[in-house]
Amino acid sequence: MTTEAAHSWTVKALTLFPEMFPGPLGLSLAGQSLQDGVWTLETVDIRDFASDKHRSVDDTPFGGGPGMVMRADVADAAIEAAITKAGAESAEALPLIYLTPRGRPLTQKRVCELARGPGLIILCGRFEGVDERVLEARKAEELSLGDFVLSGGEPAAIALIDACLRLLPGVLGKEESLKEESFERGLLEYPHYTRPRIWKDREAPEVLTSGRHGEIRAWRLDQAERITRKRRPDLWARYADSRKG
Repeated sequence: MTTEAAHSWTVKALTLFPEMFPGPLGLSLAGQSLQDGVWTLETVDIRDFASDKHRSVDDTPFGGGPGMVMRADVADAAIEAAITKAGAESAEALPLIYLTPRGRPLTQKRVCELARGPGLIILCGRFEGVDERVLEARKAEELSLGDFVLSGGEPAAIALIDACLRLLPGVLGKEESLKEESFERGLLEYPHYTRPRIWKDREAPEVLTSGRHGEIRAWRLDQAERITRKRRPDLWARYADSRKG
């Protein structure tokens, strides 16, 4: 699938299953912004670059072991095609991302950096992974969504793209809401409440209906600090250190 617009944030997804895109990215705000040309999506079918009649993209790993490995020559040809089509100047600015459990943990900071750029090329792995040589040769940035394993890189790619899209100008209706989300201040987000004020004998915090905005801000900060300290000691330690400075 290809949707084109001038000066839009560009995604090139290299995958064995192009039909998985745009998937949920074609719905709601992401889908509307795709239609509006805020961002563009191109899927590259890796099998198109296989050299045999069976369109083989994998082979058994050297040294033995279970599973199969995506071939370096096939993956590299797909990457080269994506770069060539983007044009030399654009391709040089598009980072090549490979999502893998062994990668550096993806952070909101890195998402913000990617969203501020022109877009990205994502290599969606399958099988036991991709031949290490192509990752080294292409200087792929390896990122991880967490300490778990998926059947392939496509769901992870969709998650990364979605995280970036919501930061693009014109995607969210109220962009000021981004400033109070989890991780933006180094904290997890405070809890939210809405009508009805009392639900199953549980009452929303009185301060939130008081109209006293200074007290509301203080309550929200306190709650964010409490939740972060309890649930994410690692984040809390960094936050506490930053306040000392």
